[in-house]
Amino acid sequence: MSTLGSVAPCFPVSDVGKTIRWYQEYLGFTGYPFPEHEPYVFGIMARDNIEIMLQRIQGYEKPDLYSTRRGGVWNAYIRMKGVKEFYNEIRDRVEILMPLKKQPYGDWEFEVKDPNGYVLVFSELIRAD
Repeated sequence: MSTLGSVAPCFPVSDVGKTIRWYQEYLGFTGYPFPEHEPYVFGIMARDNIEIMLQRIQGYEKPDLYSTRRGGVWNAYIRMKGVKEFYNEIRDRVEILMPLKKQPYGDWEFEVKDPNGYVLVFSELIRAD
């Protein structure tokens, strides 16, 4: 029987190094770029059990799709523990598209926009408040 272990979104970006530095400084990720020196062509960013991969495309600009769908368009949905604490830690340092709120389906979520325009949703199911 086959078992899938995890998935890592892969974002095209124009500057892998700049993106890694932003994720390290503002969201606490660790970056693993390739090759050893800039300009990097690839990178992996990791925090806890989450990985996001980066592929360099010279001059790439991500289209802004967020407003094309009611409720936004997301690029990564990250389930976590301690979402309220994490929100309070980063909310004044990053672009928040949707502040922390309880959703009708029970999850607490907030949305962040990274410097490339990717939308990350951080979510936790909290049954008792």
